[in-house]
Amino acid sequence: MTSEPRDQLLGAFSTHLRSERNRSEHTVRAYLGDVEGLLTHAGVDSAAQLGDVTLADLRGWLGALASDGAARSTVARRAAAARTFFRWAHDTGRVAHDPSVRLVSPTQPRRLPDVLRSADAAAALDVAAVAADDADPVHLRDRAVLELLYATGARVSELVGLDVDDIDLGTRTARVLGKGRKERTVPFGVPAADALRHWLAARPALAVDGSGPALFLGRRGRRIDPRQVRRVVHEAVAHVDGAPDLALTQVLVETARMWADLGFWRVTAAGVSSFHINGATGPDEYTTVVNDNLFTNVMARYN
Repeated sequence: MTSEPRDQLLGAFSTHLRSERNRSEHTVRAYLGDVEGLLTHAGVDSAAQLGDVTLADLRGWLGALASDGAARSTVARRAAAARTFFRWAHDTGRVAHDPSVRLVSPTQPRRLPDVLRSADAAAALDVAAVAADDADPVHLRDRAVLELLYATGARVSELVGLDVDDIDLGTRTARVLGKGRKERTVPFGVPAADALRHWLAARPALAVDGSGPALFLGRRGRRIDPRQVRRVVHEAVAHVDGAPDLALTQVLVETARMWADLGFWRVTAAGVSSFHINGATGPDEYTTVVNDNLFTNVMARYN
């Protein structure tokens, strides 16, 4: 067992999360905050005291959080942070036994995601296209942001992290760095390519010395941040009559992920040529999906 003080203990755990687990900065900050709260609750000031923490202590900590009004999702995340921390502590010899092995997260209620009708999503994109007709660089950027979200289903954090070189207009593909720093290539269609082409032509008007390779820029020329992107999508959907008050970004992501679960796009040098259904044994199954209204709408944005 080591006697390293708590700040050094947390520093070593932070390095583990970043270097060995490839966790994002957001996840690292959240886990460190969770574990620090746990150690404070348990009265742990150094690694030498970790062995005194019991399963009852962990359950008591989670119970106190729940009593204070923490959401189930928050309690579940903190339970996951505790298990990750003590598994690491055990693997590195800081504790002889892992007290979190039998720690169970609270059951999370399962619900279907909110749904935005495909016609409403298309209308929101049309709003952005009309606004971009004035050739204002910000409006051109907003249209490209919406079209790329719709076409790829990228997370907001993934979209803001894109660089100019991550976009290949020739093959209509984007190189995206996702969770766990895993890289994937996603296709996009003609509307997104057209919007990106116009934005890239206007990008120098917003660029400054510190812009770097960022694909999307804010008004001050720096890389756009997630809050700006969410404002763009919320403002677009707010202009659609009868559209529900919900996060358009999440709806576009859910739509794209549904197709990712269902099958895969076949990408050729000329772009996306067809959609292949996972497990389909013949043209009848494929036709059933092609005739679906939502599929028709999605395909319209690819061709």
